[in-house]
Amino acid sequence: MYARTSFGKGGVAIASRKEVAELAGVSEATVSRVLNGVGPMKEETRQRVMEAAKKLNYVPSALARNFATSRSGNIGVVLPYVPKVHMFSSFFFSEILSGIGSKARELGHDILLLFQTPGESMDYVRWFHAHKIDTCIILGAKDDPEELLALRRLAEEGLPFCLINQHFEGEPFSEVDADHVQGSYMAVRHLIEQGYRRIAFMNGPLTYSNSRDRLQGCEKALAEAGLVLEEELIFRGNFSRSSGITAASELMKVIDQVDAVFAANDRMAIGLMQGLRDHGLSEERFPAMFGYDNSDASQVTTPELSSVKVPFYEMGEIAVAEVLKRLEQGASAPGQPFRIMLPTELVIRASSQNLRL
Repeated sequence: MYARTSFGKGGVAIASRKEVAELAGVSEATVSRVLNGVGPMKEETRQRVMEAAKKLNYVPSALARNFATSRSGNIGVVLPYVPKVHMFSSFFFSEILSGIGSKARELGHDILLLFQTPGESMDYVRWFHAHKIDTCIILGAKDDPEELLALRRLAEEGLPFCLINQHFEGEPFSEVDADHVQGSYMAVRHLIEQGYRRIAFMNGPLTYSNSRDRLQGCEKALAEAGLVLEEELIFRGNFSRSSGITAASELMKVIDQVDAVFAANDRMAIGLMQGLRDHGLSEERFPAMFGYDNSDASQVTTPELSSVKVPFYEMGEIAVAEVLKRLEQGASAPGQPFRIMLPTELVIRASSQNLRL
């Protein structure tokens, strides 16, 4: 006689593992091993278990499956410490986290947000064990010795992880990135095609690979037009709007020499525009402006801000799919890390148009 079948919501019958074992003529432990793909198994036995499970509509719970495979079902998502920045209101972080969360939910996993704190040693390996995460996605990584050491330890331990929007040349790290060299190249080339020649550039910290990529793309477009990026027309910020406002004071000193400004993200571009207004500059005298990220805010500025569209949401989705794919492959996974680069595209609005052409 089979064990009593329980009933779930709406009166739907829920078979037990014991019923599957009795119908297949095997132990409950064998049912668990077959359904979780653990250990060697005779094909005949596997087929009997699978047929019994199908007949009884048996589906193992996520909790039981995770227990059997020694997994938590959690994906750790590491977020950086960024002082004076409301992270979840940032277009960059909110879009990537939305993509991560959507794909994780679709694939039956949960995400665990892990926040770096100032002064705390960076030990990703310890976080893996302390928080019982199966795999890890790291946002906001930067090129400094401590971070590099922590990432190398992860790679040496064979723990599955992925970086988003940051790459380290010559290192065995899996990465999902966007083509920021091409994105910035297209933006500056557009400004040149509009007739602008004295183009200023506001960049983020060079510890981030995307800042270096944007600089490279900017210089490439200028060089092709026989132009150079002049040192006095380079402004530096930290991707915040307030850093753009601060840079506007420096920009005002050379405003008569500047035709256009390319900023490494929309927040800094919007800060520049606000700072120029604060200094009494009318919109008619604004240099052309081109931002980066194509955030929601770019569409509500006056004038509307031209920008480079970056597929942050898709980057989050792809990172989850790829790290989980390698987690499922386990020891059979190829040793080579993956690097996936997505294209960017221009979104042209009023701020970069030369109405005199």
